Amino acid sequence: MSGSCKNNSDAMTGPTKEALSAQLASESHKKGTVIGIYGVSGCGKSYTLNYLKRMLKDHPFVFYDGSQVIDECTPGGLDAFKKMSSEQQEHYQKTAIRKIGDQSAELECAAVVAGHFMFWEEGNDQPVLVWNSADAEVYTHIIYLNVPPTLVQQNHLNDKERTRSPASVEHLKKWQEKEMAALRESCYNNAVLLICVEGALGEVFKLVMDFRNDCETRNLEIANAMLADKFQFSRNQGWPETMLVMDGDRTLVAEDTGELFWQKWIARHGSETAKYEDPLKVLFGSKLGYSYVAFRQAALVYGEFTDEAEYNDICQEVASVVNIHQEFVSLLQSVAEEKHIGAVIISCGLHRIWEKVLEKEGLSKSVKVIAGGRIWDGPCDIVVTAAVKADLVDSLRLSARTYVCAFGDSPLDLGMLKAANKAIVVVGEVDKRSKKMEAELLNAIDNDGLCASQVILSDSALPRLDTQKLPLIKLTDQKFLGSIFNRQGRHAKLQVFHATDKNAAKLLMTPTRDATNKGPALRDYHRSMGRYLAIELISEVIGVEPYEIPHVQGHQTSGHRLLHENQTLIVALMRGGEPMALGINDAFPLAMFLHAKDPQDIMPKHLQGKITVVLVDSVINNGKTIIEFVQHIRNLNAIVRIVVAAGVVQAQSIAEGTGIVANTLVQHGNCSIVALRISDNKFTGKGVTDTGDRLFNTTQLI
Repeated sequence: MSGSCKNNSDAMTGPTKEALSAQLASESHKKGTVIGIYGVSGCGKSYTLNYLKRMLKDHPFVFYDGSQVIDECTPGGLDAFKKMSSEQQEHYQKTAIRKIGDQSAELECAAVVAGHFMFWEEGNDQPVLVWNSADAEVYTHIIYLNVPPTLVQQNHLNDKERTRSPASVEHLKKWQEKEMAALRESCYNNAVLLICVEGALGEVFKLVMDFRNDCETRNLEIANAMLADKFQFSRNQGWPETMLVMDGDRTLVAEDTGELFWQKWIARHGSETAKYEDPLKVLFGSKLGYSYVAFRQAALVYGEFTDEAEYNDICQEVASVVNIHQEFVSLLQSVAEEKHIGAVIISCGLHRIWEKVLEKEGLSKSVKVIAGGRIWDGPCDIVVTAAVKADLVDSLRLSARTYVCAFGDSPLDLGMLKAANKAIVVVGEVDKRSKKMEAELLNAIDNDGLCASQVILSDSALPRLDTQKLPLIKLTDQKFLGSIFNRQGRHAKLQVFHATDKNAAKLLMTPTRDATNKGPALRDYHRSMGRYLAIELISEVIGVEPYEIPHVQGHQTSGHRLLHENQTLIVALMRGGEPMALGINDAFPLAMFLHAKDPQDIMPKHLQGKITVVLVDSVINNGKTIIEFVQHIRNLNAIVRIVVAAGVVQAQSIAEGTGIVANTLVQHGNCSIVALRISDNKFTGKGVTDTGDRLFNTTQLI
């Protein structure tokens, strides 16, 4: 074994596969990166392993010949192993590969192992499978040396060190085909990344180096760095105030460009591909689903099935036959003229196709692309998953403080849509759009707090769900365009709703300001204030929804309640906010009620499935308490609507531009304030003048 690992002075820590094992925990218990070099006997596995040892001697790798490790693990060595039953052999094979996994993880090195999947003597009807469950458990990557059978046969004849069974070219080809098919199925079922190459040493070297750094966390870091480079640093200025974030396939265009790519590839290769299905349909239909591992495998598939020239040609062919919807072209042309607005395609598809599509439309300079590609794409060598899309939108909205309008069409876009300030579902023709989207979209709206609109870009398409749950818009509507292009008032001003000058508020406030009222009586007055705020103001901020109620005449009729009332959390800030919070709960009886003295009293379980949180306090002076609660909630949930309800709010704390409460709530987004009265009085009560003490008859305690 050789390598610069943990025990050496120039040690480097190799990446783990924790993200992968979290996604497929039932099959995967991988501890570190273990790369297999596989292929039929005589394909050059040992030669390749020795080459890598020489080239990577100063890098964090450790190298193993699988047979040698079996020899070390078996009492009596390989000679004894060969005489054992198949069950005993499997035991020591499992012991050997687990030893490799444990040892390389302890050394914090990536392991490279020359191994075997099956043996097949010519003349035998079936091969002997030597791959086992421990191999599937430990390996993270397999590089299969698909060396031409004629060369393998020549290697057999020229090998002076070991005796090899003679094999015809036809048998070797049959062996390779069967082995590759079975290995691909096993790898897809066990989250092992696989690529077949023709055995070029330089190609294998590049793959091994890439695999060593392959992890989901690093991929996400690269994606965020790409986004920053394209918008912030390349323009030598801050982030755009507004960003249009768009999915590509079936959103910007009607087609699926990945599907078109493989149709054209199969057409090019004619009869030799008769046995192939669309490789990506096979991949995403496997146990991997649409996981990070699946998208990384897709990049390997593109690299395996195409060389650079063919890949580029097919990307060009696909780009030439797809057209961006004219409504999007017009919108993006207008955006190109606005310095404060940016536009980016974040696609699970191929970066090169989208670059060529934009170039064709004359939009390549103004619209950026974050997308996947072929394994050899260098700077574009990332994969885009649903999680990457959502994280990039989160970063834009929360870190860059950018107003994000997101467009998507499929379940892979839902995280991105939920993270955006404005979400628009693009609806195509029924036979082309995602079949799973309907149910998942409904769940996101009803249970996850998604507030979205839909746009139909085909004359023959029907709306998704219903237009009450998912309102229809047009990209040419002036109201929509105003929400994108107007710079004033979007997130520079806090929404404040109050009843200061209303007669009802004056009547409700009078007994609360009367010094003779305290204890239970004062709590009743505060409860009445809470009920009034709920009915008069909070219902306007959040909205209402219809539902059926029994009419006194014996039939059903429509009533109304707070929109998503059963997904609303009312938080009474103790102790002054409790009476008002109870009044709000009187008006919204389906809402969850929670007492909270400290922000930490609000736990993740309280926010699960919630769309709105109403924070209730009797008085807001400097706003320190409210700010702490809002910041805590945002740490737990980035998108839930927060409504701050109070009897009295000190005017200076919510002053535009200077008020600390206003600035904090604007910064965190999707926040508003409702109050019975706005006061210019900066007085902070204590003892006999403190609202909490008056409410609970504790004015004598100082």
